[in-house]
Amino acid sequence: MLNPLDLTNIEEIRREGLKALAERLGPVGMVTFIRLYDNGFGDYSIERRENIDDFSESDFLQFVKNNDEK
Repeated sequence: MLNPLDLTNIEEIRREGLKALAERLGPVGMVTFIRLYDNGFGDYSIERRENIDDFSESDFLQFVKNNDEK
């Protein structure tokens, strides 16, 4: 018979939930499932603009050239 969980202990619920997901789905499936419910954080649009505004076409072409796997 299964031992009942202490539903007031959030850490125990988290631990047992991850254990159940890992046992049933495997590690990759567990991570995939968890990512379905993770909205992340921050503002992608603002961060994208901040990171690429100064990235020119020549910068892009140089990046591709430097990272081209042959």
